[in-house]
Amino acid sequence: MATMEDHATRWFNVQSVPHSYTFPPEKRPGKHPFSTCTAIPIINLNSPEKSDTIQKIIKAGRNFGFFQVIDHGVSESVSTEALNVLKELFNMPLEEISRDAIKNGWVHMGSTSFDIDGVHLWRDNIKHPCHPLEKCMQHWPQMPTRYREVMATYVQEIRRLSWRILELICEGLGLEKGFFEEISQVQFLSASNYPACPDPSVTLGVLKHFDHSFITILFQGNVDGLQVFHDGKWIGVGVLPNAFVVNIGTQLEIMSNGKLRSAEHRVMTNSEEDRLTIATFINPSPNCTVEPAKALINESNPPLYDSFMFKDFVVSSNAFGPYTEVVQTKD
Repeated sequence: MATMEDHATRWFNVQSVPHSYTFPPEKRPGKHPFSTCTAIPIINLNSPEKSDTIQKIIKAGRNFGFFQVIDHGVSESVSTEALNVLKELFNMPLEEISRDAIKNGWVHMGSTSFDIDGVHLWRDNIKHPCHPLEKCMQHWPQMPTRYREVMATYVQEIRRLSWRILELICEGLGLEKGFFEEISQVQFLSASNYPACPDPSVTLGVLKHFDHSFITILFQGNVDGLQVFHDGKWIGVGVLPNAFVVNIGTQLEIMSNGKLRSAEHRVMTNSEEDRLTIATFINPSPNCTVEPAKALINESNPPLYDSFMFKDFVVSSNAFGPYTEVVQTKD
């Protein structure tokens, strides 16, 4: 029977799940089939009724912490090309991937290098910063040769989309125009390859966690796997053609003084197909003071969270290692 050691360059090509990838019973997703929740809002950003769009976003951010956007202005060809070039990268021999990562200064977390409580996640993952774009691009993968050009186009489109969504949120919360754009950046990109798994009931692609961003923009490709914890149970965020999943992060929860909520989420594996995703994290600027927006605070709505410098929070909480807990509220 095949083992991980038999497949140095294709670690996931196995017939059974090795012990080092098998989570203890209390952390396993179990044998429940992936079911899509139809209640998670799908919001058309090109709707002529702007006020209705804003209300839907605020309601979704309050009730679920997640929503999907369609008719968003990002060309399908841009997203498809990004997935294609990432597929080329993940299909490269591991030695070539590691050599490129070391040479250019980006992060590759393969199956054997990312270990949670002694158990490996069922995924390959790369990360690299995106701001400032022109400078960061010099440290992105050089192979495939078109990677930098393709992903720069994608990142620029996501930046425009993210600021558009943040501006709608800003208006919905009653904050001044441009409030978030002045203090936010497209901080980094995280792309993950979740190979088909022999037994999804004992593995996870990503453990349950909160995102410590303003918002996270996720392109899911065409295979399900993302789950959100809502009303005491895990629900699936289904794949929609050319849609983006928007996730409210803990920093936006704080600045909205709890009017919006960050949601815990995780990634399941799939027994039939590989799953490839791209997440971009829209974060506060390093020197930004994160605190409830003063316009939202009054005697009847006191601040629910302490203030802090975002750069200090990143260091102290190991944020963006994706397994830190949500920041503490005031007692």
